[in-house]
Amino acid sequence: MRVELLTVGDELLLGDTINGNAAWLGRRLAEHGVEVTRSVVVGDEMDVIVAAVRTALERADAVITTGGLGPTYDDVTRDALAEAAGVALVRDPELELRLRARAEAAGRELQPMAYRMAEVPKGAGLLRNSAGTAPGLRVELDGGVVYALPGVPFEMRTIMDEVVLPELAARAGLPAVARRTLRTAGIWESVVATRLAEVEAMDGVKLAYLPDPAEVKVRITVAGADAAARLERVDARVRELLGPVVYGVEDESLDRVVHRLLAERSATVAVAESLTGGLIGAELTAMPGSSATYAGGAVAYATELKHRLLGVPDVLLAEHGAVHPDVAAAMADGVRDRLGATYGLAVTGVAGPEPQDGAAVGTVYIGVTGPGDTRTVVRPKLPVPGTGPEIRAVIRRMTVVHALELLRRVLLGLDAEVATGDAREDREVRG
Repeated sequence: MRVELLTVGDELLLGDTINGNAAWLGRRLAEHGVEVTRSVVVGDEMDVIVAAVRTALERADAVITTGGLGPTYDDVTRDALAEAAGVALVRDPELELRLRARAEAAGRELQPMAYRMAEVPKGAGLLRNSAGTAPGLRVELDGGVVYALPGVPFEMRTIMDEVVLPELAARAGLPAVARRTLRTAGIWESVVATRLAEVEAMDGVKLAYLPDPAEVKVRITVAGADAAARLERVDARVRELLGPVVYGVEDESLDRVVHRLLAERSATVAVAESLTGGLIGAELTAMPGSSATYAGGAVAYATELKHRLLGVPDVLLAEHGAVHPDVAAAMADGVRDRLGATYGLAVTGVAGPEPQDGAAVGTVYIGVTGPGDTRTVVRPKLPVPGTGPEIRAVIRRMTVVHALELLRRVLLGLDAEVATGDAREDREVRG
């Protein structure tokens, strides 16, 4: 089953809106074993949409479109599909009644323009939209089928999961497939792939690597009659080859893992941040109920505040500046003591785009202090891509991940060293 994606909208073509629908559809289809061969964006022009649909069906078995099914005059996907099929648009009485009922239930008057959503290409199938008003459409054309979905993300995803994916699977006669995504932190994609070379070579097994700053998700896909049982064996082998860099599975984010480990130990953490400016605190407060394990934090951005708020010795700051491993350790100690937490976590460094106090861009020090244990991971230079202002956000995000990953390792009693493949020094400041 080969599928092409066609997202419609001037706002997408001109960059006013990020094309999140295409990204979601690509992931979702891949998870279900459907091959996505191309993704195209077009504006709200009927002739362009018609040509794009016809061209796509010369290459693919099915086309999925999003957008252009609303009530306004620039919503022309319905018209384009009718043109491509060589049929007229007709008013569907059932849809018309449904539009009126929804308007009455909402206590509003249905505008004449809204009736456009009840017009469909003659002979088209309606795809139930349990999340909204406009249904999706199924239009059979020479060469394949077109599934037209609303551009509203929640409605599009609902129709896709409830209707389109089951239909595609039935049309393609897809084999049994089992999938799982493992999450890793602090390790490069190339290192992950090298370690998993033997798994890549297994028959019926496919690995996909989904990198983010300082994280790599490994999606395992196993096909065949015994897919579920084989997935468990492959999962175990992947974990064995990667070791403790695997921190979670599916949607289990690093902050949730940290909270769980803290809760299991009846412990709390306090955070002192410099270059991240509160990003770690934001990450640790994203989960509902996080107040049970997150005590609070301090953003000591200015050098003098590291002394005044956190008690970092002014002699240390005067001698080495704010970007130093001993400063990170002292910040962790200070925030832990002042906020009465079980653990203290601190970061200091240079996010760029310019060096600071003789320290290169990407120099980051992370300190974790706990009951009888303080560790500082020293990274002389985080290996980040590119130069200039764009790397600032990458360095800050990488710092958040590395900090939470170090805290996770401390909580589990693991070695602080993570085999990222980059040269760096890890040491304990005080044991």
